[in-house]
This record gives sequence, C-alpha cells and structure tokens, in this order.
Amino acid sequence: MENAAIIDAISLFASLLEIHGENDFKVKSYHNALFHLEKIDQNLSEMTLPAIQQLQGVGKAIAEKIHQMAQNNAFPQLDALVEKTPQGIIDMLEIKGLGAKKIRTIWQELHIENTDQLQQACQNNQIAQLKGFGEKTQENIKKALLFKIENAEKLHFAKALTITQTLIQAIQKQIDIPIAPIKQMARQYEVIDSIAILCATEKTELLFQYLDQYPQIEKNNTQSGLYAWRGKWKNNPIHLEILTCKPDNFVYEQWLWSAHPQHLQQKNILQSLKNKTQKWQSDQEIYQTLELPYIIAPMREGHHEWQWAEKYNHQQIITLADIKGILHAHSTYSDGKNSLQQMAEACKQKGYQYLGITDHSKTAFYANGLPPYKVEQQHKEIDQINTQLKDFVLFKGIESDILADGSLDYDPEILHTFDFIIASVHANLNMTQEKATQRLIKAIENPHTTLLGHPTGRLLLNREGYPIDHQKVIDACYQNQVAIEINANPWRLDIDWRWVYKAMEKGVLISINPDAHSIAGIDDTQYGIYVAQKAGLIKEATLNALEATEIKKFFDRKK
Repeated sequence: MENAAIIDAISLFASLLEIHGENDFKVKSYHNALFHLEKIDQNLSEMTLPAIQQLQGVGKAIAEKIHQMAQNNAFPQLDALVEKTPQGIIDMLEIKGLGAKKIRTIWQELHIENTDQLQQACQNNQIAQLKGFGEKTQENIKKALLFKIENAEKLHFAKALTITQTLIQAIQKQIDIPIAPIKQMARQYEVIDSIAILCATEKTELLFQYLDQYPQIEKNNTQSGLYAWRGKWKNNPIHLEILTCKPDNFVYEQWLWSAHPQHLQQKNILQSLKNKTQKWQSDQEIYQTLELPYIIAPMREGHHEWQWAEKYNHQQIITLADIKGILHAHSTYSDGKNSLQQMAEACKQKGYQYLGITDHSKTAFYANGLPPYKVEQQHKEIDQINTQLKDFVLFKGIESDILADGSLDYDPEILHTFDFIIASVHANLNMTQEKATQRLIKAIENPHTTLLGHPTGRLLLNREGYPIDHQKVIDACYQNQVAIEINANPWRLDIDWRWVYKAMEKGVLISINPDAHSIAGIDDTQYGIYVAQKAGLIKEATLNALEATEIKKFFDRKK
C-alpha cells in the first residue's frame, strides 16, 4: 500500500471521528500525525511497527493502524465508521470550506445526508439559521456545491495525460498503428472533460474488438459507430472517444481534429483546403500550403495565435530543455518532504544549474512557516551547501505570505537577507475583485518582491480563484519589474494561459515554477511548460531560462 493511500485513509478516519463526535484530543492527534506523515519520504510499507512509532507525531495507536494497512491492506476501524456513515455525508467532505464539525451539525440538526439535500437546504435558507453558520457561510456552500457539480466529470490535464498515454501504449502493443491524442488533449487544456484519440488503421473492426475487451473502459453503443468508438473510463468520470481514419489521411485528420473550430474558421483555412487532395507528410506542410506561419497544436485556439505569429515563430517557444533552474520549492524547513541538500542534489542530477528554495514564511503556521530564527538557520545551511556543490547554486528564497492589507509578513531587514522573494496569497481568499487586485498590487509594489506567486489562488476542480483584474496586475508587475509565475502544480496552473501572452507582450517575465514539496514534485515543471506553450511563451521571456550567472544578476539588480 502506497504512502498516499495510507495518508488518505488516516485523513478520512480523522474526519469521520470528528463527524461522529469523538473527543477533540483524539481527533487532533490524528491531524497532527497527518501533518508529519505528509512530510516523510520513507516507504511506510517497508517500515517495522517500532520504526513507525518513532516517527514524529505518530503515537502507538496510530502506528498500529498504519502498520496494519501497510502489511494487510486492512483498516477495520475505518470500515466500521464508513459503514455507519451515509455516503452523502462522506461526499460532503470534498466540499471546499465545509469541515467535519459543520457537516456534523448539518447532519444532526437538519438530518441532511447528501449533497442534493444540502443544496435544497441552502435554497430554503435553512443553513444560514444554524448556529455558527450565517448567510455568508450558506452562500459559500452554495457556490462550492455549484462548482463541484459543474466539474463533476472533469480531470486535471496531468491525470488525463497519464490515462491517455496508458491507453495509447496498450493499443500500440496490440496493434502497431499510428496513434495520436486530439482535441482537448492535443491543445493541452488545464482541465479535460473528454479524452479523444485518433488511430490510423484499415482494421477498424479489429481495433474496436480490442477496445470492447479492454477492462478499464466501457462502451457506449448508442454513441459509437463504424469509425468511432465512444464510451467512458470505469473508475474515472472522463468520457472517451476513439476516432479512426485511413493511414494516408492521418496527418491531415490529426491536424484537423487538433484545432479548435475557431482556428479553422480564421484566415479562410478550410475554404483554402477544400479542393486540395495531396497527402501531407507533416502538419507543417499544411501551413506551408496555406502560405501561413506554422502554429503548434496547443495554440490552435482562435485566440491570439495569428497576432503572436506576426512577431514570433514556433522555434522560439519555451521547452523543458530551456529551463535552467527551479525557483519555487519547499524543504523540510517548512512543509516539504526532503531536505535542502536532497532537493539541491536532485535538481543538479536532473540537469538544472540552480535551485531557489522558497519555504513558507512565518504567517503560514499551518505549513510550519519559518520564524526569523529559522530563516537564519536555513541561510547558514545554504551557505554551507553552496561550498560543497560544484557548478550548482542554491539561492536563498522565501514564499512570503501577502497579508490582508497587501504587506509581506517579514520586516524589511529580514526580507533583504533573501536573494529573491515570491509573494503569494494563502489566506483570506474570499475577496471582491477590487480588494484582491489592490492586495496583489500593494505586494507587487513592495521593493523586496521578485515574483508574484499563483496570482488567483485557484485549485482546479477544487475551488475557484479569487477574482482579479489581470491587466492591472500585469501592468503593476511591469512597472515594478516583478515577474509572474506559472505555478506548474497540476492543481493550480496559475497564472492562466490566457493571460501569459498579455504579460509577455507587456514585457513582464514569466517563471515556470513547480512549487515542489518533494523531489518528485520537481518534475511538475513539465505541466507548466504545457501551459506556457499553449500561451506561446518564448524562451527570452522566461525568467528561469536564464543561466545561473544571469539570474543572479537579475536578483542583484532587483535588490
């Protein structure tokens, strides 16, 4: 059993204990254990019971449950709680802002046992009447429920990509034919509601027979046809579409299905190709035939690609190989799983020239944020590591919380000790557009701010970001020489790709940051690259495409 599954089970157990009225001390002990378990990098399944008991925050009773899960894949105490809890109550735990205590109150006071009843109670103004709730809480629950409904059959791009690649590999292992993702997957949307794949084959019947027997998917007979297999994944909400074409038409069909209709309607594209019968060898040849600049698949949106093509070309678009260093990562000093040394060595092994460590600042108590004395300790360790690592630089950074009034949460003399500072909002997210925009701009105007982190605070498929005036924020970044990050965590991908081009045109640098909380998280940089490519971000406009010596000069100029 993997660590993530064990942690999820412990988390659910703690929530259900609270829902069923267990004493606060016991519940807190489980939440404390979870905080520490999320930071470990040992494999729990390979640890002995005494070793688990030695883990920080893990007592004997919790250790025994972990060991039982790790060895026998069993958690009977959790099973017992789940059995006496309506499934709808468990589902409510996924509603952002609705914790176990409030769910317990709703269940006990109003006898509500599912999200449909909860939604109706909000409509009837019953939730607002409960003690400790009120109109504001009721409205937030309504919004969260609506958001959950609207996103019920969607997946993050990262998850959809894994599923797509798995299916393509399975098909090609069975039938060696050209295959490519199309539609949303080809255009690298941040959230996917349908996976579509194009297969070039004369043996459609054989392909469909294989798909009918593939254990993870289920066919929709009414939507399928002679040249299209449609259905869904059994364990995921995502829709699945397999289209076929003749091998000679594969390049054209792939290009056609990879473009948004708005892209095809522009520049008279479809009309110009109407009477063409040639067999193209690549999609670049199609654009040559049209006498148009080549547009990569992610950009074929009908959004800004032709405006972009007047100044740039596809060879300038950022790639993962262009990224020279990582500028947003956490260590065990705050809420990361790996030490400074481990994170630095991992980045070096992956070919990067530098790492900017940016642990959470003192206000982020929930993430073990650094008080001033810990900042001093960390800086001494960074200095020591920099004397040991050759051809690699560990920069002193911090992810400083933007407080409600827009100020950063350290005094200026402490802020000045860092090489660079990411300013981010993590608390008090319920803001009007005017309030949120003002809050960000004040932080941007702070002379110590180097980078604006995840500008809207969104968590894709989990919560909407706070509304901001993107253009005003971008203008402020330009005026104050502050870069903006594309937070590459698949749950964030923030700043949204639709605004990256606007920032680039204004002259604001973009930094593609994994927000890594572990060595594995460093590889999330790739998802930021997908967003950047969709936006048309070029290497010259990317902050962490700078060599180590150049980015040090950038930091020094900013300071």
